[in-house]
Amino acid sequence: MIVVGGEALVDLVPGPGTRDVDGPLQPRWGGGPYNVAVALGRLGVPARFLSRISTDPFGGALLDRLHAAGVDTALVQRGPEPTSLAVVTLAADGSARYGFHLEGTADRLLADPGPLPADTTTVALGTLSLVLEPGASAYEAVLRREAAAGRLISLDPNIRADLITDPPAYRARFRDWLSSVGLLKVSDEDAGWLADGRPGAHPHEWLRAGVTAVVTTRGAGGMVAHTPAGVVEVPGVPTRVVDTIGAGDTTHAALLARLDAHRALSRTGLAALALEAWRDVLGFAARAASYTCSRAGAEPPTAAEVGAP
Repeated sequence: MIVVGGEALVDLVPGPGTRDVDGPLQPRWGGGPYNVAVALGRLGVPARFLSRISTDPFGGALLDRLHAAGVDTALVQRGPEPTSLAVVTLAADGSARYGFHLEGTADRLLADPGPLPADTTTVALGTLSLVLEPGASAYEAVLRREAAAGRLISLDPNIRADLITDPPAYRARFRDWLSSVGLLKVSDEDAGWLADGRPGAHPHEWLRAGVTAVVTTRGAGGMVAHTPAGVVEVPGVPTRVVDTIGAGDTTHAALLARLDAHRALSRTGLAALALEAWRDVLGFAARAASYTCSRAGAEPPTAAEVGAP
């Protein structure tokens, strides 16, 4: 069972034919970790979501979508606080920018759930949940405790720089997490921000800090994995891009799904995986992300669409 921890929110997305707030906005269910959980469910991988979701109508719809995807919600906490909102604008290439409305929202108030259920093999974390207090401290406690218990920690920082008020402090926290992280997934933009503009082989630095494998995404340029077996790259999968909302989250979920198919969801499993198996994992993730890019909003593919075993 993969436990995905983090925020669930509503993306307000430009309607058909528009790219900014001048036109009508349509609600789409999202949040990085939420998208990962939904994508795992659609890919047929047992997933459980850890978050605090509002009891307002948006929160009810978010919960319904988890259930429709087959995601276990036993760890979801509920509260009367409002649902977080993200107002989305789209560039000509479909890339998304976000303006967040997060003050006093439910997903910031997660209480530490204590040790996760015994069937947990992997914990996936990232995005806003490790930035915004007081919930960030609760998720960090989960990260450290579950890593110490032998669970694989998969981290996607998914940097939202406008919300990080003290970048040096966040970068220091990130470096401190690395010894607990088995799989680190970053975009090339994330990598540049985390390195504060320093040139150099950041994946190698992160591997030396304790990460088992690092996957870096390059948008349409595909992705590269730095692993104990060596370095492997795959190209992107050509598609007609509607928008890129949720593409990175789909990639994260698909990496975990394919690693699960290879029985490699552990530090020892990652370390033993051969380069050809990594090529298969990356290719599967690129294929899954291409489906999400071809659709409006965060709509990851099903197992049947992407050809999952």
